[in-house]
Amino acid sequence: MDKPVVLDVEHVDKWFKLPTEQATGLKQAFINWTKGIKGFKKQQVLKDVTFQVHQGEFFGIVGRNGGGKSTLLKIISQIYYPNRGSVNVTGKLVPFIELGVGFNPELTGRENVYLNGALLGFTPEEVDAMYDDIVEFAELGEFMDQKLKNYSSGMQVRLAFSVAIKAQGDILVLDEVLAVGDEAFQRKCDDYFTKVRQDPTKTVILVTHDMSAIKRYCTRAMFIKDGEVAAIGDRETVSESYTLANLEAIDQENEEKARKALEAGHEEYPNGLNERCPLLRTYGVSPLMLTSADTFRFAVEYQFDETDDFYLAIALHDVRRGGITFDTGARNPQMHMTKPGHHTVYFEMPLDLFNNGEFRLITSLRTPTPGDGKMTDAVAVALDDNACTFAIRDPRNSNYALINNRALYIKPISEEEAEDAAAEQKAARKETADTAADANTVFESGQA
Repeated sequence: MDKPVVLDVEHVDKWFKLPTEQATGLKQAFINWTKGIKGFKKQQVLKDVTFQVHQGEFFGIVGRNGGGKSTLLKIISQIYYPNRGSVNVTGKLVPFIELGVGFNPELTGRENVYLNGALLGFTPEEVDAMYDDIVEFAELGEFMDQKLKNYSSGMQVRLAFSVAIKAQGDILVLDEVLAVGDEAFQRKCDDYFTKVRQDPTKTVILVTHDMSAIKRYCTRAMFIKDGEVAAIGDRETVSESYTLANLEAIDQENEEKARKALEAGHEEYPNGLNERCPLLRTYGVSPLMLTSADTFRFAVEYQFDETDDFYLAIALHDVRRGGITFDTGARNPQMHMTKPGHHTVYFEMPLDLFNNGEFRLITSLRTPTPGDGKMTDAVAVALDDNACTFAIRDPRNSNYALINNRALYIKPISEEEAEDAAAEQKAARKETADTAADANTVFESGQA
């Protein structure tokens, strides 16, 4: 990149000392020292983190909770200092790691703007120059001379966020603060960040779990996993790496919980399960991130000790768009019980219909309703951690609609084509109805 580097992070390590055993006096401290007991253990939070951010970039940082993102931002903002490595910042950096930190409820809105400006290192003259923009963006002009404690929570957030984004710094650092205020204010924020993204002199570093924000705003991104840089580069690659890591982590957690539940004898049943069916979970056999050309293969593991046949009804939920995308029905597939107990069965599902998205498979174990051959009763449902989540990512696909334009399309036709086709459909429907009526007449004649 030909733009100058404004943030240079080189081989940064950060750890904290977590106390494990406290000495209540000099005697205990001496005994601990002779035994080699340090009284603390070292928690490594960041490991050899190296990256650069150039002027004008909108740089995203993603990672799971506890991965080290916020610690890294605090080091960049000089709230923490690294145990090893260096951080060099060129220009004025404005950190907003928590909105509203430093606000005093007993002061007016106006006074809090100047207080926050001072905390950020701005002079009163510099805050004077920014003040009108801050108030206009927050839409709080008539309230600025009221005490902050009389503001609603939404008004406080709007003021804090306006100070954050209107502060005239060279580098703006934001930690999970994009989704603030009501819908109208969020649209205003979206417009602002769209303009910032086009300003070659402004640099933004954003930490978020929202992959849509990464894809909408960021020019580059970095994925931190367990304190290390797992991926850095274009936003699409990084967001997909993060999504896949989340899916794999959830899958491993679910497998571990199922194993512990079996070992514990199911003394406590997860949500949706019970004594009749203490184990029911759906998990992926295929990779958890696929393309539309792939077939997703998955398994259902269950513990059911009854001898009658039963059903494993499977529903496919659209996580992003909402709603049930597909359902096998309450009586399908039917499982013939040959041996009660702990079993695993396998299934496959083609993905060629779907656009990009995240999907969740939820399985319910059902038995026939006594005295009613068409109804079933739910015995257990694999919910929450026992459901299976997977993602579809395909460069040919859209992220918007559920069905891709290869599986379904709408094309223009002429008026003549439309009328001729409609006439054929009407004629075919009438012929079908006449045939059914003739068959019914013959049947009634035979009965007579």
